[in-house]
Amino acid sequence: MAYKVDFKEVSTTGLESSPVAESLAGLRAHEARYFWNKFKHEFVTTPATEDPETLGWIESVLKERQLSFPYKPLEVTNFVVEGTRFAYVFYENGLAVNVMYSIADGGKRAVGFKLAEGMTIPEEFAAKFKFARQKSALAGEIRGSYFVIKGCY
Repeated sequence: MAYKVDFKEVSTTGLESSPVAESLAGLRAHEARYFWNKFKHEFVTTPATEDPETLGWIESVLKERQLSFPYKPLEVTNFVVEGTRFAYVFYENGLAVNVMYSIADGGKRAVGFKLAEGMTIPEEFAAKFKFARQKSALAGEIRGSYFVIKGCY
């Protein structure tokens, strides 16, 4: 069942099984607010089990860096805004992965990682990525990193 993320009243709907559900919900709301403020786009997620295509596409992009996560995916979303495809997966442990993929050749393409407050940095990232910190009224402290996509997906 689809869930329209409300960034004014943060809800853990769909994320209840996460040990960091409150901060993960804040992180999801933070993303929803960004897309509303920048593009007037409503951020709607679905359970990962209902959209295996989106999850599969994100996982195929992650293989570019030999990344594969054993975490349970809870929710995903996939949409196109102003010529760029965005896809997100929110994992039970508090990790959010987003893919920004310009449809036009030569455009910006990257994968971003954000860690919900209270989540430790997973082993998969320890040696490969440095994380910057960002304060958010909705999500507390967000730690994030990214890599530029080189392949075509």
